[in-house]
Amino acid sequence: MRRRRSLTPLLVLLAPLLLILGIWLGGHPDNLPGFARDALVGDSQGRLYDEALDAIADNYYRPVDKDKLLDEGLTAGIKSLDDRFSAYFDPKTYKEFEEATEGAFEGVGLTVAEDERGLRVVTVFDGSPARRAGIRSRDVITAVDGESLAGKTTDEATTLIKGPAGSTVSLTVVTGKAAPRTLKLRRARVDVPVVESELRRADGAEIAHVRLSSFTSGAHGEVRKAVDELLDKGAEGVVLDLRDNGGGLLNEAVLVSSIFVGDGTIVSTKGRTRARRVFEASGNAIDGDIPVVVLVNGESASASEIVAGALQDRKRAEVVGTRTFGKGVFQEVRPLSNGGALDITVGEYFTPGGRNLGGGGVKKGAGIEPEIKARDDTETEDRDEALEVALRTVAREAA
Repeated sequence: MRRRRSLTPLLVLLAPLLLILGIWLGGHPDNLPGFARDALVGDSQGRLYDEALDAIADNYYRPVDKDKLLDEGLTAGIKSLDDRFSAYFDPKTYKEFEEATEGAFEGVGLTVAEDERGLRVVTVFDGSPARRAGIRSRDVITAVDGESLAGKTTDEATTLIKGPAGSTVSLTVVTGKAAPRTLKLRRARVDVPVVESELRRADGAEIAHVRLSSFTSGAHGEVRKAVDELLDKGAEGVVLDLRDNGGGLLNEAVLVSSIFVGDGTIVSTKGRTRARRVFEASGNAIDGDIPVVVLVNGESASASEIVAGALQDRKRAEVVGTRTFGKGVFQEVRPLSNGGALDITVGEYFTPGGRNLGGGGVKKGAGIEPEIKARDDTETEDRDEALEVALRTVAREAA
């Protein structure tokens, strides 16, 4: 199995396994957007909310940090939605989130997923503190600075790891069945390589292999540049590798899809307070006769599923790999007057064929079923079996 890039860096992007956190509200509920106020407070209860906060702040026997009260109140409100994808970002976390959507962040250079023991490492970025410390994909982080992660939510666990460049953190890491080891890392600024590409040969054909790690701002331009350059070098087909790509920006998903689909529907959305909206291809796609394969796995989600679903429904590409994550909802970021933001699930999305890939609301759903199943062998570090299948599939179509 060859290691691949993914989303959700620590700091992490908002994606299917959303791990960005941060809870803080520095003002009145009226500062919230209407949809959030309805969900979390309710206009009819706004005065009661204020009354309760004032009573606590004015009468509790110890001094009270009212900002913290508001913080905890909003935390509870978000939690009551029972939605793993909705979040509140305090000003600091929101700034980090914006930086991450631009493809850079401060941290140890990991992407992570949930694990009952703590956090499972999905990707370790080249040149990062985590890479230098010897942390590998599939390792499990069980403690941070001596504090066990068992029983903690993902948000709580990642909060302990995050921090500014130059600061240090100790991680207890387990690799396979080996004994735990404790590593001291100095956090740094990490630039995420959003797109990596190379020309590969399979069954006598030259194939463009383009890996997209996340749908950050401008990702479509990098993908288009990589595809065009490799086609100019003689590539006869394209493998778009979206494995471990947890998603990102909806608009980027539409624009990446438009590289391969020249016109027509890419995705549609609908929410409780939002009319159905159809996103069409932007035009100027590559030649439709160039064979394309989308390579996915169980960590491919959200924007990745939009692209894979669009190309699959439009009969533009075969999907190779394993069933995708199954996230059928989308979020909108609403900045607040205190410098923070709410990221709230506001609707569901549907593929051109009308499929919603979620499990009904914010539950994990069916995802995308590949036409061709391919799975990496975790015991073979020097091979990428799923990619080999994808390359051979394109080569066969190009012949």
